[in-house]
Amino acid sequence: MTSGAGNGGRKWRTMGLAAIAVVAGMALMLGMIGAMEWTNRTEFCVSCHSMQTNYDELKKSVHYTNRSGAHAQCADCHVPKEWGAKVIRKVLAVNDVVAEIKGTLDTPEKYEAKRGELAERVWKYMAASGSRECMTCHSYESMGGPKQSTAARQKHKDAAQEGRTCIACHKGVAHKMPPREE
Repeated sequence: MTSGAGNGGRKWRTMGLAAIAVVAGMALMLGMIGAMEWTNRTEFCVSCHSMQTNYDELKKSVHYTNRSGAHAQCADCHVPKEWGAKVIRKVLAVNDVVAEIKGTLDTPEKYEAKRGELAERVWKYMAASGSRECMTCHSYESMGGPKQSTAARQKHKDAAQEGRTCIACHKGVAHKMPPREE
C-alpha cells in the first residue's frame, strides 16, 4: 500500500513540475514578445544618440509628414512584421546596441564617418528581403497610377514586371544619402 501512495505522489510531483514548466515557458514567451514590441517603439530607437540624427532626418521626410496623414515609425521600415523574420532582425540589431555602448557611433562625427557603411548594410538587407518592410504599406497593385507622373507610373510598372525591389530606386527616401566614395 505504501508503494501505491509513492507512485501517486510521484505522479502529482511530475504533473506539478510540468505545470510549472508550462507557466514559466508562457511567462518567458510573453516577456520576449513584450520586449520585442517595446524595442519597436520609436522612443526606444532614438534613445541612442546615433539614432537621433536619423530621426531628425525622418521628421523632414514624406514618411513622417504627408498629405495623407500616414506617419511611419522606425520599426515600420526597419523591422519585419512576421515573427521569424522579426526575431532574426532583432538579433542582428544587437550589433547597433553594442556599437552605441562601445562608443563607436556616439557622436555626430563618428556617425557620419560610418554613415555609408551603415546605409549599405541596410540597403543590402532590404534588397535581400525584397523590400518587405516597404511592401507593408506600398505595393505595385495599390499604387494610385493616375496620381503618379507618367514617368513614375512607367517605372513602377517596369519594376513590378522585372521583380525589382523598392530600395533599388528609392535609397535616401527617409534619410539623407551618405557621401559617395570616389
